Amino acid sequence: MFHLIFSIPSWYVIARFVIPLAMPLVLKILLSLVVLLASQYLLISRFTPGGIFSPEMPRVVIILFNWAFGTVLFLAMTQLLIDIVAVIALALRHPFEIAPGARYLAAILAMVLATVGVHQAIRVPPVKDVTIKIKDLPREFEGYQLLQLTDLHITKLFNAAWTTKMVERAMTLDVDLILVTGDVIDGTLENRRNDVEPLKGLHAPDGVFAITGNHEYFFEQQRWTEHLATLGLQPLLNSHTIIKRGEAELVIAGLPDASASRRDAIGPDIEKALEGIPDDAPVVLMDHQPRNARNNAQHNVDLQLSGHTHGGLILGFDRLFVKPNAGFVSGHYDVENMQLYVNNGTALWPGMAVRLGRPSELTRITLQRKD
Repeated sequence: MFHLIFSIPSWYVIARFVIPLAMPLVLKILLSLVVLLASQYLLISRFTPGGIFSPEMPRVVIILFNWAFGTVLFLAMTQLLIDIVAVIALALRHPFEIAPGARYLAAILAMVLATVGVHQAIRVPPVKDVTIKIKDLPREFEGYQLLQLTDLHITKLFNAAWTTKMVERAMTLDVDLILVTGDVIDGTLENRRNDVEPLKGLHAPDGVFAITGNHEYFFEQQRWTEHLATLGLQPLLNSHTIIKRGEAELVIAGLPDASASRRDAIGPDIEKALEGIPDDAPVVLMDHQPRNARNNAQHNVDLQLSGHTHGGLILGFDRLFVKPNAGFVSGHYDVENMQLYVNNGTALWPGMAVRLGRPSELTRITLQRKD
């Protein structure tokens, strides 16, 4: 069913774009096969050692598959728009015939959009500056800066070379603290060891802390947590640490991903994570998925940092991500007096590496006092 759903844009393109083209039947058949193949990247990935979450195939092949599927998707959307206009014109008794040149222009537009979308997805992201005001933030933490990284999905696509460039850019920001909010990897430790090695270059005066995302639980989460800790990504799983500035304190807490309990691992326990914290210290909570924000807000959390949604990938398509994530998809939200920031992602899952209007980001967050 999963792969059938992904094939729907291809069938639409074949029926409404390929078949009406003025070309020999054999060419239509070949083009239809190419279009259908473009939609089955995930099915093909199942037969690689890493499966659909970490296809162990050359990076250029992964890029080409994503570009091809993006082209089919955008062409299906363009063709659907043309068909809707045609139906409306017919209903108004002003039917028109689509010029052959219009179809070719639609195909060119789809290829251009796919090219831009894939480039937006796989680049090392630019810095995004976000200011968040926290009630009664101690004066000592006014202007405190942290870098949020999330959804790195280090794989054959986001490999050692990409990770090295990302770390180099991150280290130019000179922040006080680095927080990594899950989905660091896709793949086994054996396959990803070299690709994650550059992460040891991440450092900040107050440390580098990390939580798990749902993808860690697909690939021996405990081994990965321990290995990433050797690279300097200290785990905060149902636990916290306290940052001090003189007598002032700031709590940094973290939860395992909500899917952990379904993977025979310890699930999130916010009461345990916040056990023993100072009464008057602001709390910054890392929780990979934003959907539990309303519950977390009931525990006097001041700021929750999440990822997981990839920002919805494509402007307009992000509406499909709203319900599964309790309404939180991209950006800054006020949730019952708790601030929530949902990061679009430093990278994304290679199974759908296309972005338009929902750019990746290196997120530098500056804390300010809200009186």
